[in-house]
Amino acid sequence: MANISRRHLLAGLGTAGFASSMGGLTSLGLNRAWAADTSGYKAIICIFLKGGMDGADTIIPYDQTSYNQLQGLRSGLFGSYNAGSSASSRNRANLLQLNPDNAASFGGRQFGMPPELAPLHTMFEAGDLAVVGNVGPLIEPTTRAQLDADTAILPKRLFSHNDQQSTWMSFDPEGSRLGWGGQFMDRVVASAPNQNRTFSAVATSANDVFLAGNDVSQFTVTRGDAPSPELYDNRNLLGFSDGDDAARDKIRAFLEKRDFGSRNIFEQDSAIALAAAVENSEQYSQARANATPFSTSFSSDSSVSRQMAAVAETIKIRQFLNVSRQMYYVTMGGYDTHSSQSTQMGNLHTSLANAISTFRDAMIEIGEWNNVLVFTASDFGRTLIDNGNGTDHGWGGHHIVAGGSVRGKNIYGDIPTPELNNGLYTKSRGRLIPTTSVEQYAATMGSWFGLNSSELNSALPNLSNFNTADLGFMNGTGA
Repeated sequence: MANISRRHLLAGLGTAGFASSMGGLTSLGLNRAWAADTSGYKAIICIFLKGGMDGADTIIPYDQTSYNQLQGLRSGLFGSYNAGSSASSRNRANLLQLNPDNAASFGGRQFGMPPELAPLHTMFEAGDLAVVGNVGPLIEPTTRAQLDADTAILPKRLFSHNDQQSTWMSFDPEGSRLGWGGQFMDRVVASAPNQNRTFSAVATSANDVFLAGNDVSQFTVTRGDAPSPELYDNRNLLGFSDGDDAARDKIRAFLEKRDFGSRNIFEQDSAIALAAAVENSEQYSQARANATPFSTSFSSDSSVSRQMAAVAETIKIRQFLNVSRQMYYVTMGGYDTHSSQSTQMGNLHTSLANAISTFRDAMIEIGEWNNVLVFTASDFGRTLIDNGNGTDHGWGGHHIVAGGSVRGKNIYGDIPTPELNNGLYTKSRGRLIPTTSVEQYAATMGSWFGLNSSELNSALPNLSNFNTADLGFMNGTGA
């Protein structure tokens, strides 16, 4: 029998334009005494790269020795890229060298980005973006020796797509009910009674666990030029006559009705949720309709760009939504590159880089770039050893953080040398063993967001197992 709670049943009511209202259930837990700093405005935007992004094909060894080592381990993949050609994106001469301020930390080793990530390379060099190396789910610091001795305490179901997506978002495999994005927002709404919970956690695509909290649930938005999904508002669905308008009014009245006189608790909460959804949808739609359009132009050619446009549009109207903190969730698929990686990765990189760079321009336009943080996450990294024109499921991976408050032009964490015998990879297939936990990554963002150490530890259950809770990539934190 499925383990379904009332809160999760009601969360299913959330669709594009409709808030996932929790009705009478939302008051539960609000009496806890949290003390998050919610002054000013801040937003965190998660871009989840579904499928498992290949970190070694994104942050590429650039010094000749390391480049040769990677090419030797990935001869099939480099061959598929035709890396020997002067026109190849993986020819070392065409890589975009990173010049981090902390280059001395890597003992002469250098790193680069493929040319398709040129907008992100520009942001890195300008100090608006940083790289966080070798991040992955961990319960405690873990070594190759512990793995070989079978003494390591490991996250459950490593290398499984659904389970590791859930673990990145919630620290438990598929079926987990609370995401750390949602739990961060729980602390915010408990500390800021005037914060509008409805628009605190905003998704632009999937209804995944990342934004699920006890006191907040996600509100889903689409780009402003998308057709209205509301049955009572979209005249194309029921026609244009006065009679059709009357039918729409009746449907709307039905959806807005909060009291059906039912004694069934599920029916009561469903009625409350539907009524709130109508009200919340109207509030959001009216605010966005009255907003001045951006001068910055987002591409409509990629899903991630359209989603980032929706995020930008929502941030622009934040003052009408009564929020001081917001958590956003954006998804991008296509990263499960077991094959055809040389033909797929370039397009993925181009779409991702353009979406983030354009979002930066939009935030600068409205004066919010210092108040937003964009970060990437993914199921896992990929194996160091290729399988021809592709790679298999790995563990640790490299990620980016971007924003006006990011201590950019630095590489945080570690980017190990591409050597299978250096003790930093698993015995099988060369899977990178994470040296930075997802919880350390999240805690650094949470500290900037305004959460204190007690709140962070309550939302991040394994954080206390690591010596460093703040990785230092954000200005305005304790690092």
